[in-house]
Amino acid sequence: MIRQLASNRAIFSIARYSTTFPNVVPTEPITMYDTQRNKVTTSDLFAKGKKVVLFGIPGAFTPVCTNKHVPSFLEKAKDLKGKHGITDVACVSVNDAFVMKAWQDQVAKESEDVLFLADPSGQFVKSIDLNIDLTNAGLGPRSKRFSMIVDDGKVVALNVEDSPGDFKNTGADKIIEQLTELK
Repeated sequence: MIRQLASNRAIFSIARYSTTFPNVVPTEPITMYDTQRNKVTTSDLFAKGKKVVLFGIPGAFTPVCTNKHVPSFLEKAKDLKGKHGITDVACVSVNDAFVMKAWQDQVAKESEDVLFLADPSGQFVKSIDLNIDLTNAGLGPRSKRFSMIVDDGKVVALNVEDSPGDFKNTGADKIIEQLTELK
């Protein structure tokens, strides 16, 4: 179904996570926060009937996230929603809602096309095995750089970069390519 993945680990992740989200994450919904500090649960984000693109970043205000990853989705969000039937495009990071708000104001001030989500304790990314310890880089526990398509509560495509500084397989163009293949 997906021709190119970032690593062998991503192939494992596809096999492991191609199930309904409530069977992947703990039975209790995981809570994240939008930039207004409203709770957004995994049950709401990935509800039945929704088709969601979620991308994870190692950190707000970091160079690759700010200059490449988020802009790729900001540029393509309208196409993703209009041409490909995506309900929501969301960015998640292991940061607090205040940091995500300040970052959104900097990178997407004029756009409401991408939902910025804070996963303050990293509970969500840990639950899907996409967490990474970047303590040696001065960042602490973070999210791996990834992108996924969740259709009707099921992960149908997952891309994970080999390194947090890489940006080869997780941008909006890759997601559009996969959405086209999935049709």
